[in-house]
Amino acid sequence: MRHAVDLALKDTPVVLVNGARQTGKTTMVKAIAKARGGNYVTLDDHPTLEAALNDPPAFIQGLGKMAVIDEVQNAPNIFRAIKASVDRDRKPGRFLLTGSANVLALPKLGDSLAGRMEILALHPFAQDELAARKSGFIDKVLAARPNFPAPTVIDRKYLAALVNAGGYPEAMSRKDGKRRSAWYNAYITSILQRDVRDISNITGLTDLPRLLQALALRSSGLLNLADLSRTLDIPHSTLRRYMVLLEATFLSTPLNAWSTHRGKRLVKAPKLHLADSGFAAHLAGIGSPGQLANAHVFGSLLETFVVNELRKISGWSKARVSLYHYRTEGGREVDIVLEDAQGRIVGIEVKAAMAVGSNDISGLKDLRDAAGSKWRRGILLHPGLNITPFAKDIHAVPMSALWEW
Repeated sequence: MRHAVDLALKDTPVVLVNGARQTGKTTMVKAIAKARGGNYVTLDDHPTLEAALNDPPAFIQGLGKMAVIDEVQNAPNIFRAIKASVDRDRKPGRFLLTGSANVLALPKLGDSLAGRMEILALHPFAQDELAARKSGFIDKVLAARPNFPAPTVIDRKYLAALVNAGGYPEAMSRKDGKRRSAWYNAYITSILQRDVRDISNITGLTDLPRLLQALALRSSGLLNLADLSRTLDIPHSTLRRYMVLLEATFLSTPLNAWSTHRGKRLVKAPKLHLADSGFAAHLAGIGSPGQLANAHVFGSLLETFVVNELRKISGWSKARVSLYHYRTEGGREVDIVLEDAQGRIVGIEVKAAMAVGSNDISGLKDLRDAAGSKWRRGILLHPGLNITPFAKDIHAVPMSALWEW
């Protein structure tokens, strides 16, 4: 990510690094500010925030030629002042911003910074980042004639440990389950008391922890607001606003449904996914990898883990891809659909079982028919031993290919 930010600062006046709290944004931008001789300020500091809110133009003018503004979502009204400053001087690399909420969704953003700002997403750590490499999985599965090297074999226990750990640096550093749970609880409280309250006028935010727990237990399932509303006794209209808030603070990352014009009757509802599998496991009451490996939610949390890994990998892949899910009204489904800029399709099915069979690829075959000439291939990811061809352009592949290819 540091390299991507440095590249963007070379030709863009404003660069925004967007992502959840505790993913390393502040550490990175402080280092960049030091290297470039820039002025670092954080809007988590109350006096600094007051100055930004009281007189945005004067605040921006006083920052100097290169400014790093951390947690910019706390004062969305400064975007007009940034725009005015950039319009006077469009020199690249003038402003580096971070946001722990999706600032583009904030009501006070004002005039667009389109053409002046590049937005980069910073996620919790991906598996290949932890191993100091960059996965080429997406580019490889989209290639016309890919070479599939044999990945490392991992068992269910090892995979459960990865899913349970997630990617938040602080949570991963805590080996004791109780201390990790304490961190997650404090993390939730911090976001609800700071970011959510700052960007919303919704009362009754005590409902949000209950909603997060319900979403974790429904991980990888279709979003059914009516059912959630009845179960949690939260009005439908309020629930919809809560879901928007969870997306805006990068806690929830729903997966939209893929569509086609080939006459298929497809389900349009998005799938539920929280933004980190370790966070979801905590909310689901899972305290250890051993407990997760034997829990009924392991398969659904494994799917959430894979979705999040693919989102991260897509940030540095050569191919620009969008992620979807596929489900027909008849019940045929594929967990993840990758679609590149040319409309080429790769279907990815996620299974927790070591042994898989022909029944496990029925959804991939259905998607292949729906995609027609745009079909590239289908991949069934599971904790298996070998790469196994199941049908034309459909292979079962060990899960570790996701971060080793």
